[in-house]
Amino acid sequence: MKHSGRCLAVATTVAAMAMSLAACGGGSSDASKDGKVTIRVQAWKGGGAEPANVAEINKAFEKANPNIKIDFEYITANDTYTQKLQPELLGGKAGDVIMVDTDRMKKWGASGYLADLSGEPWASRIAPGAKQFAQSDGKTLAMPMELIGIGLYANMDLLKKAGITEVPADWPTFLADLAKIKKAGINPIALPDKGAWTGSSVFQASGSTLVYQKNKQWDADFLAGKASFDPDWKEPLKQLKTLEDKGFVNWKKELGVDEWSQGAQNFSAGKSAFWYQGAWQVSSTKKAGFPVAFAPWPGGAAGTKPNAMLFSGTMWGVNSQSKQGDAAREYVKFWSQNENLVKYLEAEHAASPFADGTTPETNETTAFTTAFKDGRYRLLPSDSWYAGAAETATGSKIQAYLLGKASAAQTLKDIQTAASTK
Repeated sequence: MKHSGRCLAVATTVAAMAMSLAACGGGSSDASKDGKVTIRVQAWKGGGAEPANVAEINKAFEKANPNIKIDFEYITANDTYTQKLQPELLGGKAGDVIMVDTDRMKKWGASGYLADLSGEPWASRIAPGAKQFAQSDGKTLAMPMELIGIGLYANMDLLKKAGITEVPADWPTFLADLAKIKKAGINPIALPDKGAWTGSSVFQASGSTLVYQKNKQWDADFLAGKASFDPDWKEPLKQLKTLEDKGFVNWKKELGVDEWSQGAQNFSAGKSAFWYQGAWQVSSTKKAGFPVAFAPWPGGAAGTKPNAMLFSGTMWGVNSQSKQGDAAREYVKFWSQNENLVKYLEAEHAASPFADGTTPETNETTAFTTAFKDGRYRLLPSDSWYAGAAETATGSKIQAYLLGKASAAQTLKDIQTAASTK
């Protein structure tokens, strides 16, 4: 999923102000005369096209905690969310519980806006691979809600028309299947890339198998100056170009299609056999009326089982300025319990970020979930070299490459520069 939020440059004086506000109290809620309290929860899930069972979980929380009422506020994702909460946090008027991702957690945590949750009972349960995404400077500042996959969608009805019975698992089979589908008169694959997200993400998904099956420690090696994009990521970049060279994709046209709205609508309308997107789209895509499969990007050599690619998605943070800190922590604790969180994971078709968590599986996601449970997966380094600005830069560099405006060598060099920027 697209990392949301622009760089939030916050001066030291702002951080100091946040700390002083936290010390003297602030936030948006207070107790009523009957002893009941209301906590305000702000999130970019739980409304619009992504209800994600949030209302159901909130209702269960209020039933289990009759003295706490939830005032839930849904805000559109990405820039809209950041632009609303940033001034509210600065002014001490943001919600008691706020949804964050790793990028926001680090920025708002550094400004003193987020409470330290390291001592909460759920903190020790976070899966080892997920901890780094919820922590900053050794403190747990958010409760991870999901590890969510990004991969290949397949319209199984259209595959069947081309004589294909299962989603391909390796690159040679994928190319062969795309050729069969095209020969059958069906548009083989849609990779809408207007926002520069899809090209960058497919590049990462391909590398999840081609790069990380060779070296699971690639991220650490890169950060230590022991690995580079050229030559390690040549093949993932080449795969993007191969799709056009073989006539399966027209990148110039794809760059005119929005990946978040039109792309989803087109796939649900049956306009392509394959499509690339996040697991959060499974629920809406199922409503299209044809059998759907969601699987890891089939980027590996013949006979190779692919790695799934996931990222640390939504998380709950507690506003350090909240007047209802105890109630806010109770809310987050409730979400951490497997029987409650699984309702959200089912809606998102995501994996649990807890070591003892419950990861749901559906017919649509079997291939992806199997890879995760088998340990064949890689988590996007959204906490280090693939943080917000680097992801955006990578997408635009890949767009230029796909339009023939930059060589593969120059593109890999530019990506390395973006990933190395502190």
